[in-house]
Amino acid sequence: MKTFKHIGIVLVVALFAVSCGVHKVKDISLSSVGIAYIVPTSFRSMDAKLMLGINNPAMSFAVQEVTGTIRYEEKPIAHFRTGGIELQGKSEQVYELPCTVTLAEGASLLDVLVIASRRSLQGLKADVDIQGALRKNGVLRAPVKFRDLDISSFSK
Repeated sequence: MKTFKHIGIVLVVALFAVSCGVHKVKDISLSSVGIAYIVPTSFRSMDAKLMLGINNPAMSFAVQEVTGTIRYEEKPIAHFRTGGIELQGKSEQVYELPCTVTLAEGASLLDVLVIASRRSLQGLKADVDIQGALRKNGVLRAPVKFRDLDISSFSK
């Protein structure tokens, strides 16, 4: 169960880092992180609901879907997909974010357990795509892509 919690935390950090980077709003902050539930759906995947406390002093915006890959030392470990989230402007709220994580081809549960046992995010990178999700003046923007995000840099 700790392994799944570590994966969930990595996803939260990646999602929040990406959403803040896209908007370049330095005042948006993550006030709390929690996992409502984790349900293994097979030996290679799980569904989870993350609880994010977000302080958003900026305008309202929506992210419809976030997909990506988590890599450890350049080897793909897992692919993730989240549901949408709409952040209310000028508020601090707790949001529910459903997500699905699937082990990458060639990665095993043992690989994830070894990484989690190190209790460090060092060596973890993410490629993240935000699919046509950001609303500005009622217009959907094109997909936003981030590559080689160093996940450990967001945990400091």
